[in-house]
Amino acid sequence: MGKIGLTTTVPVEVIYAAGETPIDLNNIFITASDAMKRVEDAELAGFPRNVCGWIKGLYSSALLDPEIRRIIAVTQGDCSNTHALMETWEVEGIDIIPFAFPYDGDPDMLRLQMDKLITALGTTWEGVKEQKRRLDQVRALAWEIDQLTWEENRVRGFENHLYQVSCSDFNGDPERFAREMEEFIQEARQRESLAERNLSQGRKKLREVRLGFIGVPPIFPEIYDFIEEHGARVVFNEVQRQFSMPFSTEDIVEQYRRYTYPYQVFQRIEDIRYEAERRQLDGIIHYTQSFCYRQIEDLIIRKKLDYPILTLEGENPTGLDARSKMRVESFLSMLKE
Repeated sequence: MGKIGLTTTVPVEVIYAAGETPIDLNNIFITASDAMKRVEDAELAGFPRNVCGWIKGLYSSALLDPEIRRIIAVTQGDCSNTHALMETWEVEGIDIIPFAFPYDGDPDMLRLQMDKLITALGTTWEGVKEQKRRLDQVRALAWEIDQLTWEENRVRGFENHLYQVSCSDFNGDPERFAREMEEFIQEARQRESLAERNLSQGRKKLREVRLGFIGVPPIFPEIYDFIEEHGARVVFNEVQRQFSMPFSTEDIVEQYRRYTYPYQVFQRIEDIRYEAERRQLDGIIHYTQSFCYRQIEDLIIRKKLDYPILTLEGENPTGLDARSKMRVESFLSMLKE
């Protein structure tokens, strides 16, 4: 069984059906102790400064693992810089397998892309469907963690982020990942409600500020702890939740068609609006990555969502900077008032 790198979420069932191990390079990069060095190494190799930090981190992370000799790169529906990133990897001798999510979510085009991926990896539709049944059982645990976050208030924002985002590759071992989630769920169910925990005895009960976090996962995960230190909590991680495919359908093509991230922003906005009402959000933080084309979508999101929105930009994995901290503090103060 060999490792296949991923630039973002793809139909991971195909990889497991082929007997290979998917490795989400985003997760490898952002959890590395030397994440910033990986960005710098890419710049030393020739990447421009004004290129997304994630792209540079992915480039270096793939080269650091000699077992990754193939990468599935999403050419449509993710990052506009992926094309050039693919070519830099090819120069280094890594085989690239392209995959494209159709812009309009056309099911026939999506099926064709999945069919090409199945052929490229030498597996079958029957094997893929079998893996879907296997992985959906694991995903159901991630859905339970999400429910424990927003409905029962027993899971912190970063914990929610971590388990949901890990559904892109199931940490390379779905059964082990499932056991980890089962143990976490058992521990979380024993907790007191987080909405009550931060209240000192004898103090007047104050309502917790409930936030949604939309946009790509942040390059500084420390933001979750900072938010909680200031009396608020993230109870909705938009894109991370989508990685867990939070919808029940037996049709795998339909599953990846309903996955909102690669398609038009309007499909994402419908999902955000529904979840914001269901989870009783007080405000939304829209994270945007520096030099990313998705920053443009912020103006559409602001026009279409009737919620207080703080747009927060990140560039490199160097932690939450002072200006961002001040802006988050001001936003939370405004929501509390």
